[in-house]
Amino acid sequence: MRQNNSVKSEHMKVIGITGGVGAGKSEVLAYLERCPGCRVIMADRAAHRLEEPGEACYEPLTALLGTEILDASGRIDRQKMAARIFGDGELLRKVNGIVHPAVRAYLLAQIEKERAAGKLSLLFIEAALLIEEGYAEVVDELWYIHAAEEVRRRRLKESRGYTDGKIDAILKKQLSEQDFRKHCDVVIENNGTLEEVYTQIEKELGEYQWQKQ
Repeated sequence: MRQNNSVKSEHMKVIGITGGVGAGKSEVLAYLERCPGCRVIMADRAAHRLEEPGEACYEPLTALLGTEILDASGRIDRQKMAARIFGDGELLRKVNGIVHPAVRAYLLAQIEKERAAGKLSLLFIEAALLIEEGYAEVVDELWYIHAAEEVRRRRLKESRGYTDGKIDAILKKQLSEQDFRKHCDVVIENNGTLEEVYTQIEKELGEYQWQKQ
C-alpha cells in the first residue's frame, strides 16, 4: 500500500504485481516490459540468477541439499532440487529461508540502483509471495491481477495440463481473493481479451504521465 519508506522515490514509482496462479500475470508483465520508461523484475528469475555458481544462494543450497541437486555442469538443477524438497515441509522452510531473503536483498538493491540512475518512471516487481513476504513496505502500490476461478482453472488445464486435484492443491495454498483485494491498490481484471487488459493498464499508466513531461 502507499507508505513512506526509505527506498521510495518521488521520481520513480515502484509497483508490485501479484495474483493467483492462472490469473495471467505473464501477459501483463510482457506488456509492461514494452512500455517506455518501465522495467519489470520477476522474483523467480532473480532467484534463478542467485542460484547460479558464485551467487548468494548457491553455496548455502548445495550445503543444505547436497551435490545431488547439481547437473553435469555443476549448476543447480531446479527439478532435482524440487524432487529433493518434495513432501518435506521443514526442508522447504529452510530453502525458503535461504532464497527469499537473498531475493529481497537483490530487489532492494535494484530499486536503489534504478533510483540513482534516474531513468525510469516505473519499476514493476512481480513475486508469488509479494504480500506474504511484506513487499507492501517496499513498493508504492500493489496491483492485483484478477481472474475468476473458473477462468484460471481452464487456463491451467489448457496451458499446463494440470488436473483438478493439482489445481485444488495449489489454490488451497494461495491467498483468497478477499485477501488479495484487501492488500492491493489497483485491480486489473483479466477474464476477457488481452485488449481489455491492455486498456486497463494504459488507464493506470496514464496516472503517471506527469513523470514523463
